[in-house]
Amino acid sequence: MKSIQRKICLLGDYAVGKTSLIRRFVHNKFDTDYLATIGVHVSRKELEFDELDEPTNIVLVLWDLAGGETFSQMEQAYYRGGAGALLVADVTRPETFDILNSYANTFTQINPGASLKFVFNKCDLVADSNIHRKQAESVAARWQAPVFFTSAYNGQSVESAFKALAYSLIM
Repeated sequence: MKSIQRKICLLGDYAVGKTSLIRRFVHNKFDTDYLATIGVHVSRKELEFDELDEPTNIVLVLWDLAGGETFSQMEQAYYRGGAGALLVADVTRPETFDILNSYANTFTQINPGASLKFVFNKCDLVADSNIHRKQAESVAARWQAPVFFTSAYNGQSVESAFKALAYSLIM
């Protein structure tokens, strides 16, 4: 079995649910207490893809980066070596959508060819998850990247988003 390790960054504004998405994916848990990430928190998750011609084990090293509008030199240093990124916005705060372009631009300048996936989180908090779908898809279309509408609270599409990113790093 082939084994690889890849660095993944979760990028987005503050309080969009980056930490909750990682916690749901890695530990299958959700915590209602909000603790802002200061700097970076690193987690690991191992996935196996047995259905490939050569079965592959991939270790995702997940970098949960503090959100915010400015890109400091330290934040840019955190991006180095990133094979991919989940760009996360909050569907209850459409103003968090457009900032994803800045994150994606900086991340891909530092890591050309990196794989991007766009995640619009907190779908459990809106009655109609289609309400901002066109705006979300428009942001992701600029980067020719897939869109996932997730809920870290109930787990909706969380594993799918991470697995899609992992798969794109193998292929």
